[in-house]
Amino acid sequence: MRIYTKTGDQGQTSVIGGRVRKDDAQVEAYGTIDELNSFVGQAASLLQDDRFKDLREQLAVIGQELFDCGSDLAYTPAAQQAYKTHEAMTGRLELWIDRLEAGNPPLERFILPGGSPPAAALHVCRTVCRRAERRVVALMDHTEINAEVLKYLNRLSDYFFSAARAANLKLRVDDVEYVRSARVFSTDQNEQESGE
Repeated sequence: MRIYTKTGDQGQTSVIGGRVRKDDAQVEAYGTIDELNSFVGQAASLLQDDRFKDLREQLAVIGQELFDCGSDLAYTPAAQQAYKTHEAMTGRLELWIDRLEAGNPPLERFILPGGSPPAAALHVCRTVCRRAERRVVALMDHTEINAEVLKYLNRLSDYFFSAARAANLKLRVDDVEYVRSARVFSTDQNEQESGE
């Protein structure tokens, strides 16, 4: 089987149900998700230590689910749609985030990407995920899509933030705090809000 087909040499590509320009908002959206998935694979390759078994397993699931998201966005509006991305996937991300945050140190200031190489790679995933989310929002302006994709990406960027902090913690490396940040995430914020 040949890898190259030459069918895209004129600047168009196939989607499920037709062909579009390669710079179409639809291609930008699922293409950015594909880019994100590459960075997820890179991050996973930096998490080979046994301490990261849970994160590695989660990233393997996320890689599959990002492919589902891209697949859902590859339909033309006229094509029959059997969506793969569903609410339970976002719910599972929320459970993972909650578990990670339960072990992470309290967050007081804004943090910068970095600390350890695995954490830095997960922060790259976070920012590319945010860009993918923006591309999906742009696509929604003129195309009906599976709204669960947007919800999933929104929660996924939060997951990468929590996972990056967890990676630093496991390696006993401090998060990199933004030095000009005030203490914006007070540990007693809930008590202040409730008046206690």
